[in-house]
Formats: sequence, C-alpha cells, structure tokens
Amino acid sequence: MDRLEYFSIIAPDIGQIFRFMAVVTSLPLAVTVIYGEWEMFVPMALVPLIFLLVGSLLVRVPHPAREARLSIALTAVALIWFSSALIGSVPFIVGLQMPVTDAIFEAMSGWTDTGLTLLTDVEHTPKTLLFWRSFMQWLGGIGIVAFTVALASRSGLIQRGLYRSEGRSEAFMPSVVGTGMAMWRIYIIITLASIGLVLLSGVPLWDAVNLALTAIATGGFSVHSAGIPYYQNHLLELLLVPVMLAGAMPFKLYYLMYSHRKVSFFGDRQAVALLAFTLIGFLVLTADFVFLMGRDLFTALREGIFMATAGITSTGFQNTSLHVWPAVTTLFLVMFMFIGGSSGSTAGGLKISKVILGLEGLAWWFRRIFVSGKAIVPFRHEGRTVQKNIAEIEVSKNMLVIILYFVSVFFCTIAILHFEAQTTVDSSKVIFEVVSAFCNNGISTGFVNPDMSFGSKWAFIFLMWFGRLEIVPVLVLFMGLIKGFD
Repeated sequence: MDRLEYFSIIAPDIGQIFRFMAVVTSLPLAVTVIYGEWEMFVPMALVPLIFLLVGSLLVRVPHPAREARLSIALTAVALIWFSSALIGSVPFIVGLQMPVTDAIFEAMSGWTDTGLTLLTDVEHTPKTLLFWRSFMQWLGGIGIVAFTVALASRSGLIQRGLYRSEGRSEAFMPSVVGTGMAMWRIYIIITLASIGLVLLSGVPLWDAVNLALTAIATGGFSVHSAGIPYYQNHLLELLLVPVMLAGAMPFKLYYLMYSHRKVSFFGDRQAVALLAFTLIGFLVLTADFVFLMGRDLFTALREGIFMATAGITSTGFQNTSLHVWPAVTTLFLVMFMFIGGSSGSTAGGLKISKVILGLEGLAWWFRRIFVSGKAIVPFRHEGRTVQKNIAEIEVSKNMLVIILYFVSVFFCTIAILHFEAQTTVDSSKVIFEVVSAFCNNGISTGFVNPDMSFGSKWAFIFLMWFGRLEIVPVLVLFMGLIKGFD
C-alpha cells in the first residue's frame, strides 16, 4: 500500500476535525466586532475559512475499508498540529505583514502552548490578533485532538491513537466520545472559574480573560510586552499560581470530581508530586534569591513561588528577569522546565508520570542486581504488581523517550549554535531557550527574538512541534514519508 493510500485512511477523520475547528476558530471574530477592528476581519476570517475548505476536501477522500494502524494515527496527530500552525499563522501574515517564518513561529508557539514570541510591539498589535494568540493556547492546552476526538467516530483506533499520542493515556471513561465531551465541559468550567479568580486582582476584564486563557492552558502569552511585571500587581501574581497549577494537574481528577465521585488530589501520585515539586522549587528559589542575590524576604517569597510554579507547570509567565539570576538558580529552573507537569494535563515537559516510572524502573533494576538470578522481583506501579514482560517493555519505552528528550536538546543546541556562529551568543542561554521551547515552557532569557537567523527560527519551530507531541508522532511521520508505513 503506497503513502497516498495510507493517507486516505485518515483523511476523512482529519477532515472532520478541521471542519469542527472551522467553527471553533470563528470565535475571535467576535473580538473584531466588539472592538471595531474591521481591518482584521478578513485576515481573521481566513482561518475558519481555510479549515472549512481543507476539511471539506479531506472528508470527500475515498476511505478504504481497512483498519488504521497505530502508525497512521500518530501520523495524523503530527499532521493536524503542523497544519494548524500553518493555518494559524495566516492572520499574522495578512493582518500584520509579519514574515512567513515569524508568523509560523508565533502560531506554533500558540498551538503548542510554548509562549515564546517574535512580536516586537505587543501593545500596538490589534486586539483581534492578541486574543487569537491567547485562544490558540487555550485550544492547544487541552489539545486539538483531545477536544475533537468525539468527532472522529468512524475509526476507533484513530480515536485512541490520537488521544494517547498527546500524552493523555488515562482512561477516564469507557467511551472515548463521552470523554471528549466531558473534557470540553470541564475545561470551559475551569476557564470561567479562572477568569473570575483573576478578576479579583483588579485587572480589566480584557486582561483577565487573556491571562486566564493562557494560564489554564499553561501557555504564557500576555497582552503586554512587559508580561506580568507590567501590572505591578502582587495579588495578580498570587492568584495566577493556583490557575497554573490547575492546568498542570491530571484532568482525570477533574472528571472524577465532575462525575460527583469522591476524589482527593492527595490520592493521585502525580498531583502530590506536582505540589511537592512546587514546594521544593519555592524553597530553593527563595533561598537563592535571599542568600545569593540579596533580595528582601518578601520579594524573594513572591518571585520564588511564582517562578517555581511557572517552571514546573511549563507556563511561560515571568515576574522577574533571568539575567540577574545566579547560574545555579537558572540551572535549577531548567531541571523544573524539563520535568514539566502531569500527564493528562495541559502542561508540557517530559511529564511527572515518566519521571516516576523512570525512578521506579531504576529501583527495580537495582533490586534485581542484588538478588539471585532465579529470584522473582515484582515490579509495582501505582500499587499494582505488573507482569515482568509488560514491565520491561513499558520501562524500556519510557527510558527511550527520556533519552530522546536529551538527544533532541543536545543536537538542536548544536544546530542553533552553528546557525548563530556569526554572532556572539551565550551557549548557556541557547541551552535554556532550547529546553524552554522543547518542553513548551516559554520562559525566556531574551535569546529568542526576531533578529535570530532563519535556521534558528525553524529549529525552534520544530522543537516546539516535537516537544508538544513527545517526539514519537513526528518521528513516525518522517519515517513513514521516507520508508513508507508498512
């Protein structure tokens, strides 16, 4: 079976998702009307129009009577995300006359919840496009696929494959369709609650809506060039902390609460680990700010809790400049960004579940070294004993992904340093930005800017894409295009 025939298996499902996205992405047009930015109507309207046209074409592709393989489902994920970034860049190209590469960078940063930006003057950017940036992050936070999985009802494998590849392998309910609809409701409810919470800080409604959309999505875009420091509002910083944490929590907990079952956040290992990491980060950063930087205790506490939360939840908000940080403090934040939030959340990064499984795998390996070769050492995960053959496969796959993360960061750092060889760059800043982009965090040292080389910009675009999909779907796409999907 050739590549086109394989693509025809998933084309109608992708088409249904695109047609649904055409409806959803029409919402920013309301901002155009409210603020009278009529010059932005056509640029913004092109997004739902393109989604509709492409989706309508794809649903008409003849569908072979065969079941889609997992590789095809993963390929669909990669195509959907990259296509969405391309389509999402159109308003920036048409409305702002941004260079094509810069516009794709901005859209990819939005859809992948990264928060890095190439906009030079956020204040003078039309509100329609500012809301579009926030809205992309809000949609990307829960995942295009997780949002629309209920629509791809024809192929059960594609539904499961799309859902799993976005890092959301928890089975909330027996029905994937029901799960998708429940996630819609839960996400909207949490978002509305977040807007209400942010409003308590006294910021205007426009700012509150955009901040809540990007905070719950653990994205980090802001409607001001200065970001969070623009507001000089300590209460706002404090109120954003629980919103960021809410976005990084496993969404299965929200479903259990939504379905009126008794559930405790302290009964979930990822939730406990997320809170524990946040507390540890808060203590370490606060101590560094006081003893290494000489900050007063109040400032150290305020910046410590905010930056620790932004780091572990992969939210690109900052309330302090990293330029004045000691190297050891910056390196500590890199570790937090690398770990990221919970699986089944809006957060990026390696994910806490992989860290836990990796540590359990190492402990299991060491226990087996110190006993007789005939002895059976059980592998326990989440309170259950797992069969040896299954445990070895899952631990190996988990460690492979961890290794791929480190390898990707290494080679992309080398590539970007080569692209920027003609300029004076600090390699430590490049490493920080690469980790931030790959883990979809968005906290920046300032290295990412419109003056970067063409090659560096595309390297960051692919980094954000790779990181959001946890590498494998994009690798499957490339391998399939080169070698075929057989």
